[in-house]
Amino acid sequence: MGVDLGSTTAKAAVVDESGALVGSSVVQMGAVSREAVARAMDGALAAAGVSQADIRRTISTGYGRKLVPGTDRTFTEITCHARGAAALHPGVRLVIDIGGQDSKAIIVDDDGLVERFAMNDRCASGTGRFFDVLARALEVDVSAVGELALAGSETLEVSSMCATFAETEVISLLAQGRERADIAASVHKAVAARTLGLVAQVGKATPTVMTGGVAKNPAARLHVSRALGHPVEILDQPQIAGAYGAGLLARDDYAGGSGSPAPSDAATEEQVQVSLSAGTPHCQDCDGSPGHPHPGTGEPVPLELQRNIR
Repeated sequence: MGVDLGSTTAKAAVVDESGALVGSSVVQMGAVSREAVARAMDGALAAAGVSQADIRRTISTGYGRKLVPGTDRTFTEITCHARGAAALHPGVRLVIDIGGQDSKAIIVDDDGLVERFAMNDRCASGTGRFFDVLARALEVDVSAVGELALAGSETLEVSSMCATFAETEVISLLAQGRERADIAASVHKAVAARTLGLVAQVGKATPTVMTGGVAKNPAARLHVSRALGHPVEILDQPQIAGAYGAGLLARDDYAGGSGSPAPSDAATEEQVQVSLSAGTPHCQDCDGSPGHPHPGTGEPVPLELQRNIR
């Protein structure tokens, strides 16, 4: 089983010994929640028609991965999203993951292993949380904000890309009599420009897929595609890519360990955490402009780290 406990959703996936996805579940939550992850795990087990006793290995990933009960090992989101996206879309080369609290651009190889990545994990700009703020300011459900943006035509100046101040700016535009659809479209374009800045650090590649909840937003996909200059492919279940990748790693771990959990490697975990966070600025380092990128590391991840991240 693979479990991806993010900042706004809990996802779980069950895979069989061949690596096939046999059950999955996505549970929306207001914050990191043990109750939500338990519901996601129970839902995936029910969908697969198995019980917890049938699970031989569990690997967790995501924002709250260390809170998942019964976990044998934890892996970073970078590794899990790359592996899951490669399994869901064979041949993919660029994975753009826009989650609730962070966003990532990942170059993957033929085996679904990470070659390069860049990550923004210190600012909510361009993340699912940012779209929550937009929806609240426009007084629409977050699930409808994408369709609203597709109806917009006029491009407005959106100077602030900080979620803390964006709501005030959107309210100001509304007070000026600007159309809600135009505001939504303009914010989506600005988010796409920010995403392009992240991709620029690892290099464009095709095929490209988006993972995470924002991948279900049609306007986000459209404007990211336009910013990149090539289509973004659609996964059937973009939210479970991380959980599915974790499930595949759990399958590999069980098979490679002859049924025994792999030994812990605290040093490896520390190295990867340094790699993930190095060079990623805090909000005070952001000038707020749509084209201002948030530098990640952009450095290759050694294969031995990919295979042994705890």
